[in-house]
Amino acid sequence: MSFGPARPLEQLYATRSSIKWRRYPADVLPVFVAEMDFDVEPAVLDRVAETLRNSDTGYLDSAGPLAPAFARFAHDSWGWQVDTDWVHLATDVTVGVVEALRLALPEAGGRVVLTPPVYPPFFEMIEEADAIAVTVPLLEHEDWALDLAGIEAAFAAGVDALLLCNPQNPTGRCHSLVALQALARLAAAYDVFVVSDEVHAPLAHPGTVFTPFAPVARAAGARAVTVTSASKAWNLAGLKCAVVVAAEERSAALLTRLPEELAARTSILGLHANVAALSCLDWRDGLLDLLVANVRLLEAELAVHAPSVTAIRPDAGYLVWLDFRATGLGDEPARVLIDEGRVALNSGLAFGEPGRGFARLNLACDPSTVVEAVRRIAATVDARATRTSAPVLARAV
Repeated sequence: MSFGPARPLEQLYATRSSIKWRRYPADVLPVFVAEMDFDVEPAVLDRVAETLRNSDTGYLDSAGPLAPAFARFAHDSWGWQVDTDWVHLATDVTVGVVEALRLALPEAGGRVVLTPPVYPPFFEMIEEADAIAVTVPLLEHEDWALDLAGIEAAFAAGVDALLLCNPQNPTGRCHSLVALQALARLAAAYDVFVVSDEVHAPLAHPGTVFTPFAPVARAAGARAVTVTSASKAWNLAGLKCAVVVAAEERSAALLTRLPEELAARTSILGLHANVAALSCLDWRDGLLDLLVANVRLLEAELAVHAPSVTAIRPDAGYLVWLDFRATGLGDEPARVLIDEGRVALNSGLAFGEPGRGFARLNLACDPSTVVEAVRRIAATVDARATRTSAPVLARAV
């Protein structure tokens, strides 16, 4: 079924109970957490409703129908030949990452490379896996590319794993085939295990080529797993279902040691929702058309009303990395924007030190929400500029 518009904001506030709509007072415009303002695709709703009507609400012990559904989607989308026996369930992407790392790392003190600015829970996942984060920031001056020289230096100094985010969150960058091939060769040479979070991959924008890491790793002889879900592309995060997929034989053997309870803790409703979603491509394509239009709208509105704010155009997804360093809003502009502008973005500092002076904005919303977000951002920037430039009057004596 084709994609439909978002409901009015008043209706979303009245009908939704997720953190996007409950964390802040109703006078704060929420354009932060990665949830969509759109209704779930009707075929997905029907599949979940049918599962409930059948009282099919028990436990899972395998990926079942999701394994072939994901394999078909991966093949048709990216040419990735997935062995369905290598597809395992996880409660969500973060849980899948942690469990994969636990299998690959030493019992304590393992070292994992992160490439900030990066999805804030990555830092928490490393701690949860009893590991130490080794940060190798992306190269801002090279359009937020991987710092392959820095990664090799970290590998040579001794690390156990690298946690890759592709498409990248928050920049929306899809790492190039050349960069991923170089990374895979390094991982093979230094025997570093790579866990690739690819949850935003189904939302690669038209004209962008997304390359899954698994086949690249396999070709290079590197160990790797992919963790992904339909949760971001079809707005299913609360249904709690993801897959962990081995890239090659050694990682496939490793994943056979995943805890049995991992599948049992995954939602059967989420599994059926994921199966249905992966065939709803017309809806996804309609969403992509709107997201691309919203990116262009954001850029145009900023150029007119807040030209000191720079938007990093994403290759994929609905999250936009905004550079506020020229605005005078300080190291954490998101805090100022909530307090003074009543618009909620994600703080750039949560994504690591390279996020100082940045914030992340969510464009999975009606175009009118984009316009209103820019209006509030511009008003805050202008008010700060006015206060900063106001002359200080000498006190009369």
